[in-house]
Amino acid sequence: MIDQKTSDQIERIKKKLVIAKNTDKDLKVFGADSHKYVVDKTADVNDVLQFESDYNLSLPDCYKTFLLHIGNGGISYQDSAAGPGYGIFPLGKNVEEFISANPEKYLKEECQLNPKMSDEFWKDLTKNIDENENLSDEDFNAESGKLYAGILPIGTQGCTYYYGLILNGEFKGRIVNIDLDLQKPFFVFESNFLDWYERWLDEITSENETETELFNYTLGGVVSHILNVYAATDNEETKLECLYGILKKKKIDSGEFDFLEEQYKSGSGKIKKLLLQVLVKFNYNRAYPYLADFAKEDVLSVFQFVFWYAKDKSDDWKEFIKNNIDRINDEETFRFCTYLLKEMKFDYGAVIVPFVYNENEEIKKAAYYSLGQLENKSDYVDTFIVGLQDSSNKVIHAALQAVNGVNDKKLLVHYKMIAEKFPKEQDYILSNLNQNLKLFGLSTTTIKTINIDVINEKKWFEFWK
Repeated sequence: MIDQKTSDQIERIKKKLVIAKNTDKDLKVFGADSHKYVVDKTADVNDVLQFESDYNLSLPDCYKTFLLHIGNGGISYQDSAAGPGYGIFPLGKNVEEFISANPEKYLKEECQLNPKMSDEFWKDLTKNIDENENLSDEDFNAESGKLYAGILPIGTQGCTYYYGLILNGEFKGRIVNIDLDLQKPFFVFESNFLDWYERWLDEITSENETETELFNYTLGGVVSHILNVYAATDNEETKLECLYGILKKKKIDSGEFDFLEEQYKSGSGKIKKLLLQVLVKFNYNRAYPYLADFAKEDVLSVFQFVFWYAKDKSDDWKEFIKNNIDRINDEETFRFCTYLLKEMKFDYGAVIVPFVYNENEEIKKAAYYSLGQLENKSDYVDTFIVGLQDSSNKVIHAALQAVNGVNDKKLLVHYKMIAEKFPKEQDYILSNLNQNLKLFGLSTTTIKTINIDVINEKKWFEFWK
């Protein structure tokens, strides 16, 4: 006997299967050209009971509900029913995918995996397989049994990727993504099979969903569903996954934005930052006051959000950048700062010049690269000369590339010094120097033969006379 809530969900899923088929008429969703949204007739209750008896276990209720009230098998790979990937295996088929020998022993055992398991925990579980290339078949099967105990294979994503159903323990009924090449398993966000299956359908039928291939590793579905999950949990990781799911959308409605705005006002930490990212994506103008305030503590994130979602508003941040040069002190923040400056379509050279004196090598390199993008870069010859004299080969290289195409004889003195300093190629300095010298009809060899005093006295076309 099923309750009304489950009964309603069964009817929704049946209707959504039809809608999904009509939505994806060209079968572009991954796996759809195989399963074609076909689900065969439901399983017989005696078959379900027999399976549970044969393996001495009790199947999760939601999975049994699917088999008994929606369908069992279809026309896809291994007779699978329509579903994520290549579909849902028929009951009793492909049970050996994870454990090739004696699944009767291992399926009823306690599952070792959990959604919070660390990389170290997984590494320890797989250690014997990873470090022993000559494991006997018997020992390999035993290790596989330990890894995948209590997990029923229910479908495949192709190659070594599968969906597993947890059969016992605290996480019974959860779906986990398994890679038989021993990448760490990834638990989906729903607590049961039916919710996971319905989300797959929602991802196909939702107008704002564009990346259904991300289904396996993100929380998705319609925005209202994601926000319901967000509001119902106190778990930070789940809330973050909800917000990542919303970030994939093309649009949200005003009421949904209002809710997220209120959450931002009372938020903190990682959740608050991600909420701000969502707000900026969907309504920069409303998010601007929050960006201005958030910039007091996290300049990088503000620059990133503006560049990712509102680069046409970069001018709003010109004065902020000019007034906060001392706070832009790491390469990533500076990199995004330069991205915004380039979007502003003005001569940002004066803003960049102070950064060529920064102690951070990466910042200096990025500063010269940015100066080299200016149409009037010849106005900054003296700044390029600073880079040509730097103690770092990488900075010299960056300055050489940036100043390429500038016809100013002041550079030749420093080009000669570089040619003499590097008798052999290092870090592509000589190859770039040669490119720059071509403008003057010179090379790294001929520049060495010219007297510096002569350079100052003669015109460039007289150097070799």
